[in-house]
Amino acid sequence: MPKTIGSYSTSDLSRKSGDVIAEALRRPVTITQRNKPRLVLLNIEDYERLMKRSDRRTARTIETMPNELFAEFENAVEAYAGEDASGR
Repeated sequence: MPKTIGSYSTSDLSRKSGDVIAEALRRPVTITQRNKPRLVLLNIEDYERLMKRSDRRTARTIETMPNELFAEFENAVEAYAGEDASGR
């Protein structure tokens, strides 16, 4: 992988941390290890903007579902089953 602007190796990060940080304050920087991208270093404003736009939903199982959500789910299933039975 050719080195591009905004891309540094882990060795560069060790030797030139000041330069890498200075660039990361201006734009995201890719950190490579063995010529493969491994990390991205970015300023806090970019990080916060990305986090605000991210989907914070999580996958759960019935066993780990909060009680309030489980009750809502159970009521919805019962209502659906009641509609299905009355529609036949």
